[in-house]
Amino acid sequence: MTSLDGKIAIVTGAGRGLGRRAALRLAALGADVALVARSAPQLQETAAAIAGTGRRAAVLPIDLARELSPDVIRGTVEGAVGRPDILVNAAGVSGPLALVRDGDPAAWIETMTVNMVSHYVTCRAFVGGMIDAGWGRIVNVSSAAALLPPGPIDSAYATSKAALNHFTRHLASELEGTGVTANVMHPGDVRTEMWADIRDSVAGLGPEAAPYRQWVDWVAATGGDDPDKAADLIAHLVSPEAAAINGQFLWIEDGIRPPTPSWPASPA
Repeated sequence: MTSLDGKIAIVTGAGRGLGRRAALRLAALGADVALVARSAPQLQETAAAIAGTGRRAAVLPIDLARELSPDVIRGTVEGAVGRPDILVNAAGVSGPLALVRDGDPAAWIETMTVNMVSHYVTCRAFVGGMIDAGWGRIVNVSSAAALLPPGPIDSAYATSKAALNHFTRHLASELEGTGVTANVMHPGDVRTEMWADIRDSVAGLGPEAAPYRQWVDWVAATGGDDPDKAADLIAHLVSPEAAAINGQFLWIEDGIRPPTPSWPASPA
């Protein structure tokens, strides 16, 4: 496995789900990790698991729906662990599942803030230091929902991930030749806490929610994807061997969902 000894990573959404898995994997590979999420108790659990690896884990309870200052986030993280070489944006919410005419504007906007704007803010906070150092890796966790045909009730989540995809492509175009890369990934259809939130949200909705109930049942019936596959992909993307992968939408290996075409690979 690729060694990340001497590297510093920041993982958002590190208190649970994929964010926790990513933080544990990066620590296992030798990185010190700044753990960012809203819930301090959840972050403490992640830090306790990392303690067994011998790596340093800083617990930084930051609400990325509210703290939108790159300078504040940079100062907090660098004061705790130093300048990050790796940024994994795994913070995310499923958002409101409702027709546009009926939805809560505040919940819709918060979904955009957490799933896309906060990723811009953290990239803005740390990409300059990566460019100056001549090496860095940015992985933004997206979703297949951004590539599927639009349907009712999921406009907040799908729009936020489509925007994240395009932002990451723009960022990647600025990073060509710098030694820094930025990519997005679909982590698979995993039985995470977000899956459970969606299950509970659609249970009492009408026929417009039928496709989402079918998705919930499909993930339950298949067992969903192994979340370690997402950690495997993140570990590959932050490795020196992935230096040529930039501005791409990546899929886990052998997921239960066949890859959906995204966009052509950038010319070599």
